[in-house]
Amino acid sequence: MQYVHDLISLYIWILVISALLSWFPTTNQTGVLISVKRLLARLTEPILRPLRAIVPRPQIGGVGIDFSVMVAVILLIIINNVI
Repeated sequence: MQYVHDLISLYIWILVISALLSWFPTTNQTGVLISVKRLLARLTEPILRPLRAIVPRPQIGGVGIDFSVMVAVILLIIINNVI
């Protein structure tokens, strides 16, 4: 059961790192940063895509804020504590 807790914790870190890296723009199509971003997107999109359809994106200063990562992290923490 410890492995499940560790995997959930690892996935939470992947979500957080992916969210933080989304703040950094990439100017070219090659390089380490874009490769890491693509890898993390492939790992996180299966969870975030359905949440983005459910969670509204409030407009703050004309920019939509995506809270799906925060919702996913909270849900994973709850699941991790229940297990």
